[in-house]
Amino acid sequence: MSAAGRARIAAAARARWAKYRGSATPATQAIKGKRRLSAAGRAAIIAGTKARWAKMKAQAPTAKTNAFKKTDRRTSPAVKAKLAAIARARWAKAKASGQTKL
Repeated sequence: MSAAGRARIAAAARARWAKYRGSATPATQAIKGKRRLSAAGRAAIIAGTKARWAKMKAQAPTAKTNAFKKTDRRTSPAVKAKLAAIARARWAKAKASGQTKL
């Protein structure tokens, strides 16, 4: 281990002991306070967000945005009639062979 590493460990140990004993001069630096967002900083963030949303809404919708739109998934009457005809044919075939269930 290097001399600098041993010195750091020794300084940390001295600081821990000073804290335990309640010494007035610990070897560590002063603890920084909690950082808070100022009103001006918050206002700048809000203004930037509103500007980005306005720019996005002003653009015409592209093919990429429309690609993920939900489509109408209801079945048309023609498709329903076709499926019903297929089901009737399947049941007719089953009944002709003597089955009571599929």
